[in-house]
Amino acid sequence: MKKILLTGVLALWGALSASGQPDTIPGKEKNMDRIELCKKNYAALFSGEALTGQGTDPELMNMLQKYIFGEVFRTGELDMKTREMITCITLTTMQTLPQLKAHAAAALNVGVTPVELRELIYLCAPFIGFPKTLNALTVVNEVFKECGIALPLEEQGTVTEENRYEKGAAIQKPLYGDEIAEALKDVPGGLGSEAARFLTAFCFGEIYTRNGLDVKTRELLVYCILTTLGADSQLVSHGMGNIKLGNGKETLAAAVIQCLPYIGFPPAIKALKIIQGL
Repeated sequence: MKKILLTGVLALWGALSASGQPDTIPGKEKNMDRIELCKKNYAALFSGEALTGQGTDPELMNMLQKYIFGEVFRTGELDMKTREMITCITLTTMQTLPQLKAHAAAALNVGVTPVELRELIYLCAPFIGFPKTLNALTVVNEVFKECGIALPLEEQGTVTEENRYEKGAAIQKPLYGDEIAEALKDVPGGLGSEAARFLTAFCFGEIYTRNGLDVKTRELLVYCILTTLGADSQLVSHGMGNIKLGNGKETLAAAVIQCLPYIGFPPAIKALKIIQGL
């Protein structure tokens, strides 16, 4: 697939990003390794050159690029494709759409398929709502058009009106039992049961059952959404759900650290402390 260099978007990404950290790694050799890795990762992602010293704020851009692409991108055992999927779903949750456009193109450059990229956007709908999901989808579709990818993409749904609840329950119950139904059972008017039914039929039934991403990957990405949202109680339950699916604590921690430059330290540290206690 042809690599995309979105120069204007990347410039805006640099101007709007608020991540950065002074160099605290001792030793010239270690610091050079960070720089070399930054340049290598940046070229793979954006088909461009990092640390150019150009633009209106070269100091911030240098800190940002070395920190993210030279340090965070080598923390934990995640491949480049997974890192970019995490980045895209985090930016979608935050609604930082110019940065999402740059990283959607980067995701395609490192092997994320158009269907996978669309599916991770769809996955956000139960957690951030449809308006924000549609905003992100508009941006990703712009990238697809710029890459010559025909729209609409092939449908990935697998359930029917008749079995969507049953198929959702088959995924939800082994991971979470009836905890949501129990938690909402005393909502006035019995409306808690309706909310619980929506969760089973829509979130787990219509979204989790789709082709394009397996449930294990979806749950890891959902943990990143919840980390970005600072959703404490859901971080605990979805942490346990991830572990049941084979995403161990180290994988969860690495995913949270991949979110860190985009969401900041407070929500990331909160999520890491929750992982500690799982």
